[in-house]
Amino acid sequence: MRYSEVFSQGFDPARVHPGGLWPDELLVAGVRVDALGRIAHWDAAAEALLGYPASEVLGSRGEMLAPMSRFPRVESLMERITTGPATTGPCTARHRDGRPVELAAWTYRVPETPGVGGDVFAFLVAVSAVLEMRGSRALLDGLCGQSPIGLAAFDSDLRYLQVNTALEAINGVPEAEHLGKRLHEVLPDINSAEMEAVMRRVLDTGESVVDFRVTGRTPATGLEDRVWSCSHFRLEDTRKRPFGVAISVVDVTARVRAEQAAAESHRRLDLLNEAAARIGTTLDMRRTAQELADVALRGFADIATVDLMVAAADDAAATFGSDLAGGIAVRRLGKAPARGSPEADVLAPLGATLHYPPDAPYVQAITRRDPFVVAEVDERAITASSCHTGAVRQLRELGVHSLLMVPLLARGKVLGATTFYRAAPARPFSPDDVALARDMASRAAVYLDNARLYTREHDTAVTLQRSLLSHRLTPPPGIEVAHCYRPASDINEVGGDWYDVVGMSGGRAALVVGDVMGHGITAAAVMGQLRSAVRTLARLALPPEQLLRELDAGMADLPGAPLATAPMRSATRQPAPARSPRPAILHRPSSTPTAPPNCWNCPPGRRWESAASTSSRSSCRCPRAASSSSTPTASWRPAARTSTSD
Repeated sequence: MRYSEVFSQGFDPARVHPGGLWPDELLVAGVRVDALGRIAHWDAAAEALLGYPASEVLGSRGEMLAPMSRFPRVESLMERITTGPATTGPCTARHRDGRPVELAAWTYRVPETPGVGGDVFAFLVAVSAVLEMRGSRALLDGLCGQSPIGLAAFDSDLRYLQVNTALEAINGVPEAEHLGKRLHEVLPDINSAEMEAVMRRVLDTGESVVDFRVTGRTPATGLEDRVWSCSHFRLEDTRKRPFGVAISVVDVTARVRAEQAAAESHRRLDLLNEAAARIGTTLDMRRTAQELADVALRGFADIATVDLMVAAADDAAATFGSDLAGGIAVRRLGKAPARGSPEADVLAPLGATLHYPPDAPYVQAITRRDPFVVAEVDERAITASSCHTGAVRQLRELGVHSLLMVPLLARGKVLGATTFYRAAPARPFSPDDVALARDMASRAAVYLDNARLYTREHDTAVTLQRSLLSHRLTPPPGIEVAHCYRPASDINEVGGDWYDVVGMSGGRAALVVGDVMGHGITAAAVMGQLRSAVRTLARLALPPEQLLRELDAGMADLPGAPLATAPMRSATRQPAPARSPRPAILHRPSSTPTAPPNCWNCPPGRRWESAASTSSRSSCRCPRAASSSSTPTASWRPAARTSTSD
């Protein structure tokens, strides 16, 4: 291409080299002067620089460009162009509005015919624009060089144009190895495809993206995964035409890890609160074990099992110590999910009995009373457990990669162990997870031991009560008795209820139904004592009211002075109710007791507060019963009042 053809195309900023120069910031004008000194080409950039249209200067010798005489003597533009060979230097031209414009000119003379001068080409820039660009460039270079934030510019093809010193350190790659390359070519171990998609969107839409997270490794981080926060914005020239994307990069790994730690801490606290609310709602060992397994699945593990030693699970009264030299047998009382999961189905079902030899990891965890962690179920862990069970290999094939066994300790005893499993993509169990599992297991172990102790006491009370109840009643001839025992309260509570038929002389029989206040072994034991006392007193043929008085006096000697009630009937072939005199009440110490109307709601035999003698008659202040019963009842407690009336 001839030199004249270069200028004939005019000023086109789009033809600027793609290296990133901004043509509107440094306006470069093109002028051609022929061998006769006439201006032969004047482009649009020259018009923008000096204000003269091409029609006013073409063909002239540039007289209008000469600076006015009042300006200091500086070589004029035409002198610089027309004199000498190729030159570079300053000159001055007069703007169309009359002001002088200091220029920097680059000229080149082209010989066309030997011995004859040729055309001169000149490139002109304003000195003020050069100085301004140098200041901006110095500011930009200082910002890029001194900034602790990584900065980079990409062209429209998303290839590196420039990176600063901080980004070189972040990436661990020199600037020269960035330029002209795509992101994945420089950093293959980050999520470059996602990042380039974001940059392409920014380039197309002009919408900036803030805090896009990039994860992975760079040559500077080695094998450690890091997290970076990247912000993207589009690069535009002064005519708002996009030509690339700039990004800023900040390493936020420490902040992300702190946020994750805080979130994990909140999650653990929530799980502990939920465990406290959901575990131990009953005094049933199987229910409590299942509650522990169910809570573990709420964000802590993918599979959970709870196993209790057979001695603790089957015999609440059994004693078991730490002698596990012969191995252990455990009963599976809790499992979640119980069914429907391929991984969980590999494990033994609920109710199964498992036997472990002394060298099994399970037994070792219980013996040491410390959690046993397999952070990564690899071939080594599979080999170590293969002689005891094949479930570990099957679990590994199904994606389970980490397990944690925690002993259940309560009141210095090992009740069993709970095991947690995690499958991909969950992370392995960490030391913090071990501490959380220990807390949950400790809480559950106390509830399990409470259930065990309750079961032992309950079984003892049931045995005692059944031994004291009459399994076969033998009334005297002529009397038929039908009986049935139905607990009125919780079927799990054992109380002091009893019934009996005592044969008496003369073909009579005493029918007794008693109830000792309270539940448990104490109530059952008191019930046995009262039953024996009633049978003894009834055989003395005492009237019912006198029998109850004697029984009342005998109860005063019992520890704790329990309260009991007992309906009693002395029966012959013609039944008649056994009833003590109606109670009397004294309103004032000096007043006379009054006889009340019939009061069916007050059980005879009960002691009432009164200042009158035992022979006084009075009435009680209790509401009239909605219905009456022909079976009189009596209640008694130790004589703790100042005066009583039966």
